[in-house]
Amino acid sequence: MEPLKTSKQVITPPAGSDKYKIAYILHFFLGAGNLLPWNALITAVDYFGYLYPNHHTEKVFSVVYMTSSLLVLVLLLIFRNNLSLRLRMNLGFSMFVVSLMATPMMHWIWHGNGQKIMSSDKAYYVVVDSVLICGSADGLIGGSLIGTAGKLPKQYMQAVFAGTASSGVLISILRIITKASLPQTPQGLQTSAQFYFIVSSAILVGCIICCNLLHQLPIMNHHYTNFQYILPIHTSSTHKFLQTFTKIRFPGLGIFTIYTVTLSIFPGFLAENIKSNLLKDWYPIVLIATYNVSDFVGKSLTGIYVMKSIGKATWG
Repeated sequence: MEPLKTSKQVITPPAGSDKYKIAYILHFFLGAGNLLPWNALITAVDYFGYLYPNHHTEKVFSVVYMTSSLLVLVLLLIFRNNLSLRLRMNLGFSMFVVSLMATPMMHWIWHGNGQKIMSSDKAYYVVVDSVLICGSADGLIGGSLIGTAGKLPKQYMQAVFAGTASSGVLISILRIITKASLPQTPQGLQTSAQFYFIVSSAILVGCIICCNLLHQLPIMNHHYTNFQYILPIHTSSTHKFLQTFTKIRFPGLGIFTIYTVTLSIFPGFLAENIKSNLLKDWYPIVLIATYNVSDFVGKSLTGIYVMKSIGKATWG
């Protein structure tokens, strides 16, 4: 596909405008924040299993989260010009904070006065609603952050994806620390999980700050202005969409296959259908941590070396 031509000259970024890689670091941090809530929810499998033993929480969470995220992504394709990038990012991260704080808030309201104000089933559906909000926020942020990074120099896209992988490692470490530092009793489990969700929410508040800081960087203002000249928002068409689809169809199919296989067994099957007499309730946490570390290593290596053949990188 031939590059789009423009009558405007592309201006070279001012020398030293991102000397300390601040823009790269912020994209990495925002990428981490994008998947941090999802990783927080699935890594707390032991906590939700204790609260709702009669429900398949991990499987339900996966379906609700992915469905709502996909729906919002589709809506973004249709109404992408109605909300600014900055507003979408701030709104999405705010929704993340609300969804993660729902779990400890439910506990405080439920047990604060020593009496349960609702049944376990009702509390479970409130948590599922928070997962729905979380998935919607993921679609809002993921579609905005990754879509914008795709128009920027390639190192920013790599930063975003490495950041998404790092969130899993961070959350796994945080969950292991909170779980190991308190006694293995129902009260200890609840306290560790509440602290875990509160710390995760605090990190997301930091993402809101980073999101607004990113838009103040001179280098980003340059890029945002520059790619509007190269890829005008209103020049998209069905023909250009089909051209792009034709070019990326095989790598896209590979990525679709990878995600389909991964999500069919992770986290639901691994968390609920595989048991260990040795590790007991630590087993799903260890499995998820292993996956997250491997994911982070794979995505981070692309910052050092990128295979020249897309087909070989996708299919092996």
